[in-house]
Amino acid sequence: GQQLLDNPKPLLFTSGILFLLGIIPGMPNFVFLLLAAAAFMGATYLMQRKEEQERVVRETGPGAPGETETAEAPESTEPKELSWDDVQPVDIIGLEVGYRLIPMVDKAQGGQLMNRIKGIRRKLSQELGFLVQSVHIRDNLDLSPNAYRITLNGVPMGGAEIHPERDLAINPGRVFGEIQGITTKDPAFGLDAVWIETSQRENAQAQGYTVVDSGTVVATHLSEVIKNHAGELLGHEEVQELLDSLSNSYPKLVEDLVPKALSLSQVLKVLQSLLSEGIPIKDIRTIAETLADQAVHSQDPATLLASVRVALSRMIVQQLVGNIEEIPVIVLDANLEQLLQQSLQASGGEGFGFEPGLAERLQQALIETSKEQEMSGQESILLVAAGIRPWMSKFAAHSAQGIHVLSYNEIPDNRKIKVVATIGDAGAGI
Repeated sequence: GQQLLDNPKPLLFTSGILFLLGIIPGMPNFVFLLLAAAAFMGATYLMQRKEEQERVVRETGPGAPGETETAEAPESTEPKELSWDDVQPVDIIGLEVGYRLIPMVDKAQGGQLMNRIKGIRRKLSQELGFLVQSVHIRDNLDLSPNAYRITLNGVPMGGAEIHPERDLAINPGRVFGEIQGITTKDPAFGLDAVWIETSQRENAQAQGYTVVDSGTVVATHLSEVIKNHAGELLGHEEVQELLDSLSNSYPKLVEDLVPKALSLSQVLKVLQSLLSEGIPIKDIRTIAETLADQAVHSQDPATLLASVRVALSRMIVQQLVGNIEEIPVIVLDANLEQLLQQSLQASGGEGFGFEPGLAERLQQALIETSKEQEMSGQESILLVAAGIRPWMSKFAAHSAQGIHVLSYNEIPDNRKIKVVATIGDAGAGI
């Protein structure tokens, strides 16, 4: 009986007989046709059930379905072996955007930010002296809808919330009135700013504000982050490419430098230090010649860096003050400078070992003097003895950003200096 019910063929045969009886004149046609329809539907159901069972067997393998699922399922769901393809490297330079900012980076939606970023990358590569890596742009739903974030080597280095439908009016320090809008800070330089309607642009400019669109805000911020951290972006591959390019014109120079005189890592360290102090490495020939000459005397990175800075002194000063003959500088009081030199020697060259109170007073004096120079429209250049320049540069970078620390050796012969302030005299409180 079970075999009969599992087989649709007898029901199909019965359905056919009943159908023939239902069309014979004089027979109870309605009853026979109704039974024929019922038999046909039963046969159809059995055929569908049989096909489903056969499909399950084909998908899971031969044997009883229950047994097959137990034996075979683990094989199909077992994860594949891990490989290095599963380890994704971090983006060297990344830009993440909230979902409302996606149109800014999507060319299909008329976004122009991609083109601006390409232009920035080209400009910075020419200014810094090496090929800046591509910027990897992606959307990030964890960010606020109007937010963006800039990352270097996977680490967030800056970001802000912007208003893509508005313009940003930046207060450069001297404006002639207030404007209505959403108050904020310029993310690139930290200046006071206001998000305004585009219809207010001309009015804001007339009052002395610098007005830019939202795309320029992001692009400028990205540019500043890259410039401020250029030393971190330069790696072995970039240095090798620099030397390969240099060898096309000066093959003997490169041959004498790496690996004869210095290793690639030693050259990298010097170039990174230059970039970290805002000095471009586009004059790679002068840098390479200086390193090749000085390597026979010392391979200490600090000593090599000092020699390269002297060789690049004309370019360094030109970058800071242009063509003016007399350079305005800040100097240290002779007694303070001597104290710093003695402190550095006592620590074995590991850094200044003076008491915290003196460090705090020196920091405050640097900040105040730097502000005075800024108000007068001049660069803040601190001139010190060559022996303490590296450490004063680090101290100033953490204490009063914007101060450029030069040694007396780095002033070109064709320039004069004009002392505009002395730190450590009676008026400085140190």
